[in-house]
Amino acid sequence: MDLLASTTVDLARAQFATTSIYHFLFVPLTLGLGPLVAVMQTMWHRSGEEGWLRLTHFFGTLFLINFAIGVATGLVQEFQFGMNWSVYSKYVGNVFGAPLAIEGLAAFFLESTFLGLWIFGWNRLSPRLHLATLWIAVLGTWMSAYFILVANSFMQDPVGYKVENGQAVLTSVWSLLSSTWALYAFGHTIFAGLTAGSAVVLGVCCWHFARGRNVELFKPAAKLALIVLVPVSCINLWFGSHFGILVEELQPMKIAASEAQWSTCSSCSFSLFQIGGFTESDKTPSVSLEIPGLLSFLATGSLHGTVKGLNNLNTQYRKRYLRLNGASQSYLPPVEAIYWSMRGMAYAGSLVALVAIVGALLYWRRRLEQWRWFCWVGVVTAFLPFVAAAFGWLLTELGRQPWIVQGLLLTDRANSPSVSTDWLIASLATFVALYLVLLVLDIWLMRRYAGRDPLAPTEEEGAGPAAAPAY
Repeated sequence: MDLLASTTVDLARAQFATTSIYHFLFVPLTLGLGPLVAVMQTMWHRSGEEGWLRLTHFFGTLFLINFAIGVATGLVQEFQFGMNWSVYSKYVGNVFGAPLAIEGLAAFFLESTFLGLWIFGWNRLSPRLHLATLWIAVLGTWMSAYFILVANSFMQDPVGYKVENGQAVLTSVWSLLSSTWALYAFGHTIFAGLTAGSAVVLGVCCWHFARGRNVELFKPAAKLALIVLVPVSCINLWFGSHFGILVEELQPMKIAASEAQWSTCSSCSFSLFQIGGFTESDKTPSVSLEIPGLLSFLATGSLHGTVKGLNNLNTQYRKRYLRLNGASQSYLPPVEAIYWSMRGMAYAGSLVALVAIVGALLYWRRRLEQWRWFCWVGVVTAFLPFVAAAFGWLLTELGRQPWIVQGLLLTDRANSPSVSTDWLIASLATFVALYLVLLVLDIWLMRRYAGRDPLAPTEEEGAGPAAAPAY
């Protein structure tokens, strides 16, 4: 019976992981590409240069494709709270449901309504009002991200609640909305989104540079992308390291697992790469390439800071939650997965920053479009922010395990008891098949529209995006 329950929980987790990771691939690009398109239209509005108008429509099309598929996958994700995680929904619904409702009723409708006005407002709204609709839609996407992260932050660091009759009840909306975790997560996510959006714009420009097409048209877009990408990608590396200090304070188990640090240490090294050392029976890696003091700096802000080990924390949690979960409960997360997720996020983000800096130097020296090999590097780099985002999401969610709500509710006690393994297998297979179709469709659409010639005549020429609106 325990095995069956475990299988049910694992399937429910696999299903939610599939939908959330897939959906999260669209979130950064929506958050980052939207404001860049708005800046392009602003530049056209102020200068009247047709090149900015064509760039607005070119990258605006990519933004809309990403937004549409992102919405479809996001709606599916939220339905799973009630279907597969009914115990969780009942326990925290009075708290967790509030930011979700605000996101759905306010932020999402704000962005979708004004995005619709932007799409159909060409030649119908005044230039200034039409531009305002896009900026308001961008504001809506950022609001959506904030309220979703507020909901998720309650799972990471529960605040503004009390437990009554076996359920969490919201006691302070302000404490929930101003959660330190939510503010840090929002900042980190917005920086990641701007990194993704500017990297995609740069990658598309580099693609056209490498093929020798419309170089002069795409130069301003590449410049805009680099102006955003260089500082944002570097700042996010710094911001993420400071986020680690908060994580060490609120979720020290996550920090310890990200380094496979089994014993409490001071002046702790950070391993760039290691083999072994990820299980209780194998705690010492056979190979480890380390940077002295870096883990302590990431976790405490000091090269000589103390970082609590997995063994010590597990013993501490067993004593603290003895009455709640019993003496046999282990609080160790999946260490190896967390270890590599952290490095996948950090390494991909660092590569983006490095390419951005080199790209900025080449642009400054007027050689960016001439170095064909670097242009192809720029194309590949466009995918790295999504790699970093996926690994970052895995680190965030896996590092909290075995809790679904930190310190309040275990994951294996939060699923829907009436949902069978057969139903979960069938629905998981359906989701995977559907998402594969959507992935192929998304790649096909993005490839088609990213590779088209913005100066070539289109079906809409003279009546829509391809031509300057006659206000």
